[in-house]
Amino acid sequence: MKKTIFIFFALFISAQFTFAQHLMEVAPNSVDMLEKNLDRLDDFIEGYIDQNAVPGGVFLITKDEKIVYFKAFGNKSIGGAPYQKDDIFRIASMTKAITTVSIMQLYEQGKLGLDDPIHYYLPAYKNMTVLDQFNPTDSTFTTRPAKRAISIRHLLTHTSGIIYGDFAQGKLNVMYKKHDMTGVGLSHDRWTTDDFLTRLAAVPLAFEPGEQYTYGLNMDVLGGIIQAASGMSLKDYFQKNIFNPLGMKDTHFYLPKEKHDRLVPLYTMDKKGGIIMAGKDAAALGFNYPNAEGRNHFAGGGGLSSTALDYAIFIQALVNNGSYNKQRILSRNSIETMTSDQMILLNKAGKGFSNTPGFTYGLGFALRTDDAAGHGPKSPGTYEWGGYFNTKFFIDPEEKLTFVGMTQMLPFYRNDFWDRMYAIIYGAIEN
Repeated sequence: MKKTIFIFFALFISAQFTFAQHLMEVAPNSVDMLEKNLDRLDDFIEGYIDQNAVPGGVFLITKDEKIVYFKAFGNKSIGGAPYQKDDIFRIASMTKAITTVSIMQLYEQGKLGLDDPIHYYLPAYKNMTVLDQFNPTDSTFTTRPAKRAISIRHLLTHTSGIIYGDFAQGKLNVMYKKHDMTGVGLSHDRWTTDDFLTRLAAVPLAFEPGEQYTYGLNMDVLGGIIQAASGMSLKDYFQKNIFNPLGMKDTHFYLPKEKHDRLVPLYTMDKKGGIIMAGKDAAALGFNYPNAEGRNHFAGGGGLSSTALDYAIFIQALVNNGSYNKQRILSRNSIETMTSDQMILLNKAGKGFSNTPGFTYGLGFALRTDDAAGHGPKSPGTYEWGGYFNTKFFIDPEEKLTFVGMTQMLPFYRNDFWDRMYAIIYGAIEN
């Protein structure tokens, strides 16, 4: 009898411990956050909805490995159903963080080196050229051989010379259009990932690799390197090495049919600055790609959709030094490498991520250093990014604080929405 009681007690304790490893919602006061201060977010978010500045969304905050705020606001369509906490959002460039972690996993396994030339894995990138002369009258141009090979580190830091043609001006935009390489960072209805990579390799670089920072299609190329180094499709690699171990059940490149109705619609702005449903415009621009079927283009720079909770689990693993629910996806040392300043010399030369001291870039993430003190409440060491459709996340290791904000609006000009929200969050920290 005593043995039976002991076994039952041991199993109970084990079950409780296992359960405790998952993100649980707790009273903010239990982790030194003032609930009354955090509750200010409710009125704040609803105020912006009332102003017709944002449609609403889902917002999740963790502190000390516990969920202290997880709420949905607003309606998914005008006059329609309210947002739900398990709604699925296009996370676009928040995909990049998952691609970066995958590269660092392969780095830990000795399957690649951060300063390896990428043509070791993608031969089409062996003899890259750089744009030289451009004739605006007829859009003809000349190129010259690149002085050095693109490395994996160049891709991780957006210093490769590969850019986003959609956001470029003048000759660079024209050049990307001539190569049919605009509007391609999320999905494609005909190309495979390999098709995309081959076409991109033919586009001349905007500048010599390593000479400046310019945001671009770099993570999409890293997706191809992950496939080459692992022998798996990017979709399968993510599933096996990140999503399954962490229990991220609602993160996909293309959603299963049974989840199509959970994808939230897209909002945009009218000529007066108010928000309206994107409607047919979204379909015309290809923004309904998560519900597409049979596609084989997996965009490592922007193709994923996810829920607030799934993404919170992913970033919780990072703030936990690479581990969540007894599953380790990355080592502490790799995270320290990933979140170290990679822009020191380029920032000093005015060619880096930012001219503002303390605002810099690591491997795949924007990063704040000590010099950013006074620019906002986030601690030195905070790393973060966002997505094209107005989604945000940050990880503050010093405070053991994470944030995921999911809205779905393009374009969005009210960055004060996010800045003021962060001030409220940090104002709720008691100690």
